[in-house]
Formats: sequence, structure tokens, C-alpha cells
Amino acid sequence: MEDDSGAAIHAPLAGPAPSPDDVRRMLAGVIDPELHLSIVELGMVDDVEVSPDGKVKVKVALTTAGCPLRGQIKSEVQSKVRGLPGVTEVDVEYGEMTQEQKATAMQRARWQAREDAEPTEVLATTRVLAVASGKGGVGKSSVTVNLAAALASRGLTVGVLDADIWGFSVPRMLGVEGRLGGAEGKIHPNTVEVPNTLDTNGPAGLLKVVSMGFLVDDEGTALMWRGLILTKAVEQFLNDVRWGEMDYLLIDLPPGTGDIQMGLARMLPQSELLVVTTPAVAAQRVAVRVADMARRSYLKVVGVVENMSEFVAPSGERFAVFGEGGGKALADEISAPLVAQIPLEPSLSEGSDTGRPIALSAPDSPAGVAFHELAAQLVDDLAPPIEMAGCTARILELADQAAAKT
Repeated sequence: MEDDSGAAIHAPLAGPAPSPDDVRRMLAGVIDPELHLSIVELGMVDDVEVSPDGKVKVKVALTTAGCPLRGQIKSEVQSKVRGLPGVTEVDVEYGEMTQEQKATAMQRARWQAREDAEPTEVLATTRVLAVASGKGGVGKSSVTVNLAAALASRGLTVGVLDADIWGFSVPRMLGVEGRLGGAEGKIHPNTVEVPNTLDTNGPAGLLKVVSMGFLVDDEGTALMWRGLILTKAVEQFLNDVRWGEMDYLLIDLPPGTGDIQMGLARMLPQSELLVVTTPAVAAQRVAVRVADMARRSYLKVVGVVENMSEFVAPSGERFAVFGEGGGKALADEISAPLVAQIPLEPSLSEGSDTGRPIALSAPDSPAGVAFHELAAQLVDDLAPPIEMAGCTARILELADQAAAKT
């Protein structure tokens, strides 16, 4: 038997051959490099055979047949098993997990990720939706604000965290002013009550808003922060803000894939991603990187929002100003649903400038209807099943999707 470098894997015989159970106990110390759990706990050890002369054969079921980390797993398996007395040779064979094994591994990894996550003031019962884009100028903040308003108009309590520290714009778009208050060492969000349009006899909705814009003297103030300071600011918004009970927390991320996005995945591993793009090919190609970041961080992409899908003139005539098909192409490429196509109309941008989101000021307009339909989808059709809520081990789900395409 040879290892990946061609060297034979032997150990001096020092006693009787171990039992398969002895080998499995040693393999419990081999940690999957992506899911950070024991390969035994994840159900990746399919079979163990031990011959009387101490030759051990281990069959490892990988998440995908072409797992790029198979060599690392093999090396660690061999190293652990060679530590057992009586082992003369270690042979590692590969297989691929069944669908049932993958589902079980996802469940185990999900709870482990929850346990490992740092505690924050965001309750575990809050559904966290991070709104992301590959580049600026695609209307990501407008989508965040209007979606939050549409959800709140259903009588829900919705938090809005403006995590775009450099380019904060949520306060202006929502028409919210004033410094953040606080008591007992905690920051209190600014709040906006939203009439319940879904049930006029039901409770009003509530927006809880936190932004860097509430902490600077003027919205024209430039924040020349980098790396660690940016991440610390987001940590403070999650740890030091008394968010309280919320149905949803929408996080307006800065464009791209940087420190804030990575910090969010670490602090709120239950987050789901909405990726905003436009019909333009350039925006769509850049947005693919955001989906790749989500995959590497084990965050689920709940859907793609195509903003500025077409221009709606006052006459009702529609024009594909920025081209067509970018949202659908992105959704197909990253195996996520295209959940909304938001038209571009003058009142949408006017509402953002004046603090009157179109989802509230003109809910029957084409864009207003699109935002309310998106909110309804998230509440009904795209709501995560109870057994999947908070899942962060998305690598297995993505592996399934990749396998289905081949």
C-alpha cells in the first residue's frame, strides 16, 4: 500500500490486530475539513475491515466523488489508524454518500454550527435574510428597504440592519431620523410603525432600524475604516443592540465579498442570502461571486432578485432598458430560484429619495406589487421547513445540486 506520495503505509506489528471497533474509535478523531465534525459522527465511515495480520481497509464515503479534500482526509485516516498497536498496513477506499447519508450529515452539521456560533442579541427565532450584490448600483438597498416595508405591512416585526458601513443609505430611504437611544449598556433601534394592510383589524407592523447613519453628525461624513474596524462595527450592531423579538432581520450588506460578509457568516450562521442583480450581463457575472461566497460560508441562497428588470413609463408601456435575462441566467447558474423581477419606475427612485418606500406609498404600482409578492413568497412558499431552519452545512446541498446537473 502506498500513500499519495508513493510511500508505503506500514507500522511495526506490536501485538494482535485491532478490532473494527478499535479502528472506528480512532477514526472519531479525524475531522472533516469543511464541516468541522468527526467523519464517524458524519457517517462518512462506510466500512472497516481488519485482517488477522493487521491489514486495515477503511471505506470513506465522501460528500462528492470528486471531493478536492480527499487527499487530506486520506492522510489523516492513515495517520490515526497507524497509531493503533497491531496495524501493519492501512488502505483507504473512497465511495460517495447516499442521499440519506447526506441528509443525516446536514442535520448534524447544522446543529454543530449553531452551537459554535457566537451569541448575539438576535434571537434564534428570528429569520435572518442578508441582501447582497456583486457590485454597487443595482438597487440592493432599495430592495432591502421595500421588502422590509412590505413584510412589516403584514403585521410583522422586521429589523433592518444597514451593514453597508461606508455607503449607509437606509435612514434616508425609510425617512427615519434621530440618534440611536440606549439604556443599561444596550443600544435601542429606531422604530417605525407600519399599518397592517393584510389585516386591517390585526396588529400594526414594526420596523426596527439600525444604521451608521444614526451615529454620524451628517450623512455626508466619510467613514475611512478598514478590515477589523468594519467587522467590529457589525459585531457591535449584533451584540450591543437590544433587538428583542423580531419575525425577520434584513441585513443590507455592502456590495461584493469582504470582511463584513465573512463576519456575518461567522456571527449569524443561520442567515439566508437574497442576491440582487440587474438584467445586465456584467451585473449578473459579478453576482456569481456572491453566491460563491455563500457556498464557501455554508449560507443558503434563498433566491435571486432581478431589479430594474424593465422600465415602466407613466403610460404603462414597458422597456427593457438594461437588457433581458440576467436574473434568470444567474438563478440557473447558482441553482437558486428567481424570486422577483422588480420593474424600474420613477416613483420607486423618488420614494427612496424622500423616505417613502414604494411598497408603502404606492403598493398597487408595478414595483409595489412586486415587493409585496416577494414578501408573500418569503412568508409562505420560501419559508424554511422547521427541520431545516438554521441549517448552515450547505455544502452537501450544493453537492447534490452539482451532481444532479452531471
